[in-house]
Amino acid sequence: MTVLGVDPGYGRLGYGVVRKEGSRLVCLACGVVETQPGDVGVRLAQIYDRIDEVMAKHLPDALATERLFFTKNQTTGMDVAKAAGCVLLAAARRGLASHEYAPTEVKLSVVGNGAAEKKQVQFMVAKLLGLASAPKPDDAADALAVALTHALRAGAATAPRR
Repeated sequence: MTVLGVDPGYGRLGYGVVRKEGSRLVCLACGVVETQPGDVGVRLAQIYDRIDEVMAKHLPDALATERLFFTKNQTTGMDVAKAAGCVLLAAARRGLASHEYAPTEVKLSVVGNGAAEKKQVQFMVAKLLGLASAPKPDDAADALAVALTHALRAGAATAPRR
């Protein structure tokens, strides 16, 4: 099973692709989609296009995103929600099932503690994937944590579509 994990963002969106091979978890790719200030439509198109390229290259069986929670800046929250919508649209067009996980669920799955610190999550992402160090930037590591959450929880329950 291959999972595309996404840490939604408008200026910088993290993505990570994890494959579960038996009991082994492998990082296939991770990175960020960065957009520069400017036209909203252009920025959203850049996010859609780049995520669609990642999906085309790695053919994930499922999409896992971090559930959005915003209490302070509603404007920023709306922009991030628009970016998340582009990711969901790309997944839907490719026939992928989408799954959302709260930040506490991700921390609990990866670290075993729903209140874990960011550094603990990054350490466990590297350990679970057999990486020498946590991926940079943080958005990419966060996206891998979301992908790991789905891979660990879903097991073989998500049937490959190929």
